[in-house]
Amino acid sequence: MNRHLEAFLEMMAAERGAARNTLEAYRADLESALAYLEGDPVLASPEDLRGWLGSQSIYSARTQARRLSSLRQFYRFLAREGLRPDDPTELLDAPKAPAPLPKALSEAEVQQLIAGAAKLPPAQAPVATAAIELLYASGLRVTELVTLPAGMLRAEEPLVTVMGKGRKERLVPISRRAREAAMAAQEGLVPRGKGRLSARKWLLPSRGANGHLTRQGVGLLLKQAAIAGGLDPAKVSPHVLRHSFATHLLARGADLRALQTLLGHADIATTQIYTRVLEERLRAVVEEHHPLARG
Repeated sequence: MNRHLEAFLEMMAAERGAARNTLEAYRADLESALAYLEGDPVLASPEDLRGWLGSQSIYSARTQARRLSSLRQFYRFLAREGLRPDDPTELLDAPKAPAPLPKALSEAEVQQLIAGAAKLPPAQAPVATAAIELLYASGLRVTELVTLPAGMLRAEEPLVTVMGKGRKERLVPISRRAREAAMAAQEGLVPRGKGRLSARKWLLPSRGANGHLTRQGVGLLLKQAAIAGGLDPAKVSPHVLRHSFATHLLARGADLRALQTLLGHADIATTQIYTRVLEERLRAVVEEHHPLARG
């Protein structure tokens, strides 16, 4: 073992009380680095260390980050001991973790959610059903949903104009089933007597101060529908339904540019993340079902 590495591990054990497994992880990471450097680590430059980190790109971002951490600890030790005048790892950038994949329900789970909404009390069932149908049928953001004007949906007009992020308008198709669910919910929610006309301003009116359902109110209804439908409520949210809309459309052959327009993404790179969702699902299918996948 390299004498500097041995001294570092002794310090970690004696001064910091590092556990045996921790010491073994440091040893494995640093032996890999020293083997790549093929020389005295005291003389390594930032470029040398960056080359080793580049060779680790076959591993996950988490593994790369751990190995960089080991390298930092080692070279800080060398600098503190006066074996180097500087710490070359200060110039190294940590690997960027990939953006998390959006969560989506399966098509069967969406049907469970809709069935669960129908089981809610009469005062909640119509609006919960309408919210699910509209979010899933159109990919609307929840803020776009709750601020849809009452007169926006018409039987003869399947497209509605939505005001999205940055006050950018886009046309969104609404299915006949979703329109019917929304109209049924509106009829049930319009209060009688005082305030009735003002309540009709919104597609999904409410007796609240702003006159329409809130984002939080929609989220709560979805949780209740999930429980009634036998789903884990933690898996369900308005944004999950938007992701489900996009994922299912793409899986059934939708064009990526068309999907970008429907979702209101300014940059197609944002839409392309859904291709990663499909890739992950296909990989999981092969690993689970192919006879040689586990060999």
